[in-house]
Amino acid sequence: MGRPRTPLLDRERIGATALELIDEQGEFSVPQVARRLGVQTGSVYHHVDGRAGVIELVRERVSASIDTATLGLRPWDRALTAWARSYRAAFAAHPHTIPLLMTSPVRAPKVLAQYEHAVRLLLETGFPVAQVMTVITALENLVLGSALDLAAPETMWELPQDSPETAKLAEALAATAPRRADAAFELALEAFVEHCRSHVGPSTDSSPSTPSGPSGAPSSSPSGNPSSPSGV
Repeated sequence: MGRPRTPLLDRERIGATALELIDEQGEFSVPQVARRLGVQTGSVYHHVDGRAGVIELVRERVSASIDTATLGLRPWDRALTAWARSYRAAFAAHPHTIPLLMTSPVRAPKVLAQYEHAVRLLLETGFPVAQVMTVITALENLVLGSALDLAAPETMWELPQDSPETAKLAEALAATAPRRADAAFELALEAFVEHCRSHVGPSTDSSPSTPSGPSGAPSSSPSGNPSSPSGV
């Protein structure tokens, strides 16, 4: 019998299968990955360094949807804003991965390279080196919290009918425009970037910013989503 044209098992298939399981059930196990691929559990371990290795494959797979070219935009605030939107879109497509990835150190080389690019951007902008990771962590908290918010029901408040105790809340909810999560993200992102500007000064590049959609987000994103904690 001739050898198969493609290997039965490789790191790409393992990562893709683990991500499928996480999307479906919020978790995965290496035996589950093996069963879905039709192989023995030990075969998976020939390709990855245990469960932590599979998690890094998942991290790399989700992060690959982040448009790293955004970090090359200028001025710096345009780059940071575009990166945040793309980052949010990537993880909004796979929200169950966020709690899982938060509990595991970042080791994937391609993901570390993206952090390196972000750090260089902030250093070149004028941020003190002691503040750089604080800025990145704060941005990630904003981005990933919003990605989780996108996975929540549009209506998160169930009020009793005709209750004076929640009358103002009912009024505020009724006045809320559609796409609440997108609007909230844009408000928080604008405030975050403005805070950063107060520390390093306004950008001097007069290049036009990316065309925006109704909520202020770009009219399209790398994941096709109108939108995208530390260490993911």
